[in-house]
Amino acid sequence: MADDPFRAELDAILGDLKASLLFLTRVPARLFGDSGAARPDFSRAARVFPAIGVLIGAVGGLVLIVARDLGESPLIAAGLAVLATFLLTGGLHEDGLADTADGFCGGATAERKLEIMDDSRIGTYGAVALVFSIGLRVTALADLAIFGSWRSALALIAAEAVSRAAVVRLWHALPSARPGSLSEQAGPPDQMAMLIAIAIALVVVVITVIPAYGFWAAVVGSALAALATFGMTLLADRQIGGRTGDTLGACQQVAAIAFLIGVAGF
Repeated sequence: MADDPFRAELDAILGDLKASLLFLTRVPARLFGDSGAARPDFSRAARVFPAIGVLIGAVGGLVLIVARDLGESPLIAAGLAVLATFLLTGGLHEDGLADTADGFCGGATAERKLEIMDDSRIGTYGAVALVFSIGLRVTALADLAIFGSWRSALALIAAEAVSRAAVVRLWHALPSARPGSLSEQAGPPDQMAMLIAIAIALVVVVITVIPAYGFWAAVVGSALAALATFGMTLLADRQIGGRTGDTLGACQQVAAIAFLIGVAGF
């Protein structure tokens, strides 16, 4: 009987990991014997988003290491690594960034911005945002790869973890701009989930970035990611009065870019 609380918590963590993995990646639900029809509850499960970020970053990091071992340049290896993360997530966050850029820059009112964000077509602002997002991540990662593929892989793992914590932070901080939307029905994360997500991300940074690039690289990268998250939170609140699934994706992209640039600077 004494083991029951521990077993229950372990089962809860495993359930959260599965739900988050299926939500954030293209891993088929059938691999878990799941139809994928049930709508997950992320009020608690979002706490493990950074752990899924570690997995995504590890896949990209492995691609980078293999590419470098095969003699590819740092730039090509970094490009392949970012492509791997894109394929694993199905471009979930890139799509959110593009829609957010189109909506925020193309609409005059909050209602019009939300209407544009609902449009599946990518406009000029969205296309430019994607070009800069991919370009900045690839360039920063290539700069880091010059000093060793394993070290740059660790930086990518940390960036993916930190940026998923940023998603949880924005999701918790703002109300839904569309009552009844998926981001509202599947969440939002409660305060404990948010704090746990941030704690997991910080542990990942300590384990990966400090040994690879030093204390100050970890501090600057984390600080820039936090500032980027804060900025996205303010922007979403002012533009549409809350958050949508698209703004969560945009926040992930911006936080990842900020983190990699911060680490690359050191």
